[in-house]
Formats: sequence, C-alpha cells, structure tokens
Amino acid sequence: MLQRVLPARGLVLEIASGTGEHAVFFSRALPGLTWQPTDVDASARASVDAWAEAEGPETLRPAVALDVTARPWPVDAADAVVCINMIHISPPECTPALLQGAAVVLPRGAPLVLYGPFRVGGVHTSESNAAFDNWLKAQNPSFGIRNLDDVADMAAGAGFSTPETVEMPANNLTVVFRRG
Repeated sequence: MLQRVLPARGLVLEIASGTGEHAVFFSRALPGLTWQPTDVDASARASVDAWAEAEGPETLRPAVALDVTARPWPVDAADAVVCINMIHISPPECTPALLQGAAVVLPRGAPLVLYGPFRVGGVHTSESNAAFDNWLKAQNPSFGIRNLDDVADMAAGAGFSTPETVEMPANNLTVVFRRG
C-alpha cells in the first residue's frame, strides 16, 4: 500500500513511531525515501533509535520529539506524513492537531496516510473493533476508535482531499488524504 501512495523519493515524516519497528521495516522496504520517526514519549524515541542502530538503513534518521498539539513541529517540511495507530489512543484534540500540522509541512498533492481502526458511518466495522473501543475507553475515557466521517471532515477543513480508504487485515483501514 505504501509503495503505491508514497512518493518514490523524499522525506517521510512518521508521527507516533512507537517502538520503531515500523520505521525500520518501511525504511528498508522503501529505500528511495528518508524516514523521519517521531514520538512524544522519550522511551519510545529511545526504542526507535535502538532499532535503528541495530537494524536500520542509513535512510532512517534518529527519532525526534514531536507532540502533534505543539507548534511549530520540529520538522518543517516533508514529502509525506504517515501515522499508524495513533488517533484512537490519544485525546480527541490530537486528531485535528495532526491534520493541521500535516497541512503545514506537506506540499500540494502530498499524501497523509493514516492507519488503524475506524468507525464508518458512526458504526464499528466489526465486533472485535467495538470490544477494542470499549477496552480503550476503559483505559482512558478520551481514547476510542474515531469515526472516519468526522476525521474526513476535519481533514477537509485542513485542506485535504476526500480520502481513499483501503480495508486492511484485522479490521483496520488505510486512509490516504492528499494535500489540496
């Protein structure tokens, strides 16, 4: 999926890189791209850097601190933004902050790729996603699976296109917005 929607060359800004395993995998699989991992959490950034040191290619940069709600972001330009499994495990204000921040760093036509579970038309796409949503909310009431229509409306308000949506394994979606 990423091979199809990301540019062949340039800088990919990954938001909320977590442990760094995605960053290592994708930077190897997409050698024409420079991969910039980020995370708000210092221990996550340390994990990303450990993975990068042990297994990452030269195109994988050291992780930087990035809180989507804080401006300016530490990376001021990117050719693509990728965000995997963040918006459902963060407070609701992080979603519009992510979209607005991505609109600042991306050029016209560039992709913003979101991956994770979503409700579609306000409805969970599976019973397992409904159970996961309940579990998330028990951990933190501000967490939860977001409604794709709401995210698309926020994205449009930030200057992004109608999303391309692709069903993925485990009841997840890849959602690709293009900067208008």
